[in-house]
Order: sequence, then C-alpha cells, then structure tokens
Amino acid sequence: MFFRILFLLFALAPLSGCYLLQAAAGQMEIVAKREPISAVIANPTTPRPLRERLEYVSDARTFAVNELGLPDNKSYRSYADIERPYVVWNVFATEEFSVEPRRWCFPIAGCVVYRGYFNEDRANAYARRLRFSGNDAAVGGVAAYSTLGHFDDPILNTMLGWSDVQLAGTLFHELAHQVVYVPGDSEFNESFATVVEEAGLERWLTSRGRIDEMRTWYTQRERSETFIGLLLVARERLRSLYAEHLLPEEMRERKQQEFGRLKFEYWQQKKRWNGYSGYDRWFDRALNNAHLVSAATYHGCLPALRETLKQQGGDLRKFYDRVRDLAEGPKDQRREFCSSPLPQGEVARSAAAPARPCARGIRASCPAGQGAPR
Repeated sequence: MFFRILFLLFALAPLSGCYLLQAAAGQMEIVAKREPISAVIANPTTPRPLRERLEYVSDARTFAVNELGLPDNKSYRSYADIERPYVVWNVFATEEFSVEPRRWCFPIAGCVVYRGYFNEDRANAYARRLRFSGNDAAVGGVAAYSTLGHFDDPILNTMLGWSDVQLAGTLFHELAHQVVYVPGDSEFNESFATVVEEAGLERWLTSRGRIDEMRTWYTQRERSETFIGLLLVARERLRSLYAEHLLPEEMRERKQQEFGRLKFEYWQQKKRWNGYSGYDRWFDRALNNAHLVSAATYHGCLPALRETLKQQGGDLRKFYDRVRDLAEGPKDQRREFCSSPLPQGEVARSAAAPARPCARGIRASCPAGQGAPR
C-alpha cells in the first residue's frame, strides 16, 4: 500500500506541491487507521452501538455483492476512525457571471468539478483566493468519497451519524463507481451511481421488511427532487441572465435578485411541506453560482439512466453492460443520450421521480448539517 501512495505522489507531481502533500498525507492517514470490520466487531471493547452499525454495514456489503452484482473486493470491509466530522472538504467554483463549473484535472479521476482538501482551513483558504481573483466559490464537507477501489476504501466514522438508509445507499453508490467510471464525466458517473443506489436501496429495504423506513425514504426523495428542481430552474435563469450584454454593476444586481427569488421560492415550498426545515441551513447564507454546481452534476443524466434500467427489466447486470457500452463511446454520444427525450408516458413519471437524498455531502441536495457547500 505504501508503494501505491508513493506512485500517487509521482503521478500528481505536476500539481502544486502543497496540494500534493496534503492529498498524499490525507490518504496515508486513512490507510494507517484502517481495521478489518470483522476484527472491530469481535473486539470485546468495541462499544455496542458501533458494533451494531458495523454489523449492519457488513450485511449490506454482502447484499451488494450477492444481489446487486457489485464488486466483491476489500473496499468497505474495514473501518477507520479519523476523529473529525468530515473526511474531505471540497471546493467548487465558477466565474462571477457563469454557471459553468471550474474543473480540475487529476490522474485516474480525470477532470472533476471540485478540488478536495483533507483540512478545512486549507479548503477555505483556497476558496478565499478564488473569490479574491473574482470567482464565485463554495466549500462543502464530505463524509465519504471513493478512490475507485485503488486504496480499499474503508467505512469511516464520518459516515456513522447517518440513518441506516443513507449508510447503505452510500455503500451501494460508492461501489457502483467501481463498476463504471468515465474519467472527466462527472455528470454521467454520478447519475449512474445514483440509479444503482436507488435500485439497491429499494431491494435492500424490501428484503429486510423495513417498510416504514422505505416510506420515509420515499418522502425524503420527493422533497429532494423538488429542492433540486428549484436549484436547476434558478441555474437556467442565471444562465440566461449571463448571456445578456449588461454592465457588471447591473449584472451583479440582477444576479442577487435571482438568488433572492430562489430563496423566496424555497420558503413558499416550505409551506407546502408543512414547515419541513431540512434545507433551511442551506439557504441561510449568501448564495452564489458555485452553490449550484452539485445540482447539475449529480442529477443531469438520471431520467435517461432510470429509463435504461427499466428497459432492462430491472436486471442490474444487463444495465451495467449497457452503461459500459455508453462509457466506452465518445462523450458527445453520452451527452446526446442524457438529453434524449423519454418515451411517451415516461416524461411525467420521470419529472416526478424523486432524486436521492443527500448522503456523501458534496451534492447540492444536502439537508442542514450534512455538508452542504457554504
């Protein structure tokens, strides 16, 4: 494992030295703190709540292999307590008058719409530099992330504060990245993993007879879909605004008006939710373009991929094969696939189909306290 990290150091050499060192040190910390889940469970000094959560994780991990066709490897078969609330803090950025995300390119992962730091202060410092140079920037805490199986990712203490549903869903989501991952195509990757997560959770909860939890999950998914819809509509309004030829002062004023409108629309929606306040903290700050990045990244291809799974009769292995074919093709082909109209009768269903609730903390749909970018 040491030599893998050493290889990573050389692979990342073109990046800035400080960023390189913090990335390597952060990954080495996680590797050093891993313990086999079986050993933690068997240890008589392990607190009962921790033992029970890890037993639940072990059952979900077995289900992921046997029932969902996800990789049977060492990922998520160990546990690491890193003694902090988030494992990474991601920085998102856009230009002042653009909704298109800035991208950073790395070996293995390709180009992604965030830059991750294992230290919150460093993430905030980098975001301040971006703002000073005229960009919009946001920082969000991440409770889990994937190395695509290269470092046998563990279950982290940062994940154990979630509900059972979120914990199992994140496990299925992260393992899906090991089935199909296209470097440089975050929208396709995240939408695929989300579809696998949704299908996996429905089957997991059904298999365990946890009907009440499934109802709660459906309710949260519906709220999440509505919330994401508000963000995406606001994003398109801003895109249209930025295409106008206005003076910077007028553009800034109109921009703030649009974010004010978004907040107003949320408070109106909250009334229809009978006062549900799960997203209040997300809105309780000054918003900018960078806060909208995750909404498009994690939900852009969901309708088309959900329909693909349906066309395969719900057979996940056939679904994986179809997605692999798309992954091997050109990016323009995937873009066309993601934007293609659904069959007649499916448009309304997909529009109403709820998105996944926040799990890992880097998407814009995170309820308060779960890592929404700030």
